[in-house]
Amino acid sequence: MTSRISRLLVAFVATTGATLGVTLANPAPASAAMTICYNTSQAPSYVSIANQAASIWNNATSNLTLSANCGNNLRIYQITGGGSYAIRTSLGNGRVYIDTRQAQQYSPLRIMSHEIGHILGLPDNYNGNCSLLMSGGSAGTSCTNPYPSSAEASRVTQLFAGTRVGAERAESVGGEVFPDSWPAVLAPIG
Repeated sequence: MTSRISRLLVAFVATTGATLGVTLANPAPASAAMTICYNTSQAPSYVSIANQAASIWNNATSNLTLSANCGNNLRIYQITGGGSYAIRTSLGNGRVYIDTRQAQQYSPLRIMSHEIGHILGLPDNYNGNCSLLMSGGSAGTSCTNPYPSSAEASRVTQLFAGTRVGAERAESVGGEVFPDSWPAVLAPIG
């Protein structure tokens, strides 16, 4: 009975809108992909790495698309010294800083994928397990795995599923700084 009333109400609103010359757009389904636009203009040495990391996340999730240079949800910077880190201002928005010195010791693609993971709502997991992307530098310099585990990818998919209202998403994965994912530079690079 409730669904019939809902259908009648929708039909009434659509008919009234059409009569008045108003076009009503259908809302996107909850499963529609959300686009996060990333900007690499401040990280010229890491454009291809950012594109590879975006492709990894696009393939790992079903409702998320990272797209290059279509906006500024995610700004990527290259820095020298201070460590690689992410600042998430809200789910899907923030800044990633890639330290060129660390990227000479750790896999740059792993660093990029990991830091983007923070922007997508994932916390650090310093357990040293190379199969977990969010273990960051705790897995050591020999770990080059840039792929999220199925659990990590599922969590991101869940966060972007549209089943939670915006305030709940912001509350659970709001503005945070992730400064210690990667240990300090181990030895002088020369």
